[in-house]
Amino acid sequence: MDENPDPHIVAEGLLPTPFTADEIRAALRHGAVIRILDEAADGTSLERINRFSDGDDDGATLTSHALASPGAAVSKRVTWRDLQAHAAFPADRTAVVTETIEHPLGRLECLRYDVSDGDGGAVFWFALAHPGMPVQYEATDAAGRTRTTAQEITPG
Repeated sequence: MDENPDPHIVAEGLLPTPFTADEIRAALRHGAVIRILDEAADGTSLERINRFSDGDDDGATLTSHALASPGAAVSKRVTWRDLQAHAAFPADRTAVVTETIEHPLGRLECLRYDVSDGDGGAVFWFALAHPGMPVQYEATDAAGRTRTTAQEITPG
């Protein structure tokens, strides 16, 4: 057994993730705040805030709330490894390319993951300069296309 496995590989049959748990921890541990715009297939949208706090070697508290409703915040403990695993996609249904996009955060070099499934699929753009969640995500199903876009990332 390899004593130094690739830290980008979460499990057999999955593609390497764009970031390791260590890279995500370094980017988010000290209180990063991410402002996100969710656009639904029906044309409605919602802005929300994700805030990381109480970061340590294993994880952090993630608090999320609609921008207009900070009193309705939901908090949960997340591990860096779990956050990494969210970007682990099936190798047999995913294509990965490097793509530069124009984005609210600027011109970004990204790894683009195109994931196909029976309902339509999804596309994730992970900006190499922003370890963590995708800076943009689009999903298509019978209801139409939804999009989630990071509008602002404030490092901790």
